[in-house]
Amino acid sequence: MPGEQGPFEILYHPLVVERDIPALPKRMRTRIKKAIELRLATRPLHYGKPLRYSFKGHRRLRVGEWRIVYRIERKTRKVIILIICHRKDVYSALEPRLKPR
Repeated sequence: MPGEQGPFEILYHPLVVERDIPALPKRMRTRIKKAIELRLATRPLHYGKPLRYSFKGHRRLRVGEWRIVYRIERKTRKVIILIICHRKDVYSALEPRLKPR
């Protein structure tokens, strides 16, 4: 896709910084950081899979058994990471983060 290649600015939901990243096993933290830097910051549309239904407009990147769910703002070239969570919990934990406060 034209204009898809990076760089994209990476932004994090506050709970990703406060809860998700500190809760990651150390080895996974390194793998996830590398995936964000090498994939999401450069080609987020190519590497991520679009989500459906109530999560339409969001994408996910799989890193082992962990998932990174994000949204792309194409005009401003930003990737907003909404959650980093184990695959068994990711969608139930994501739902409250999408509700307006």
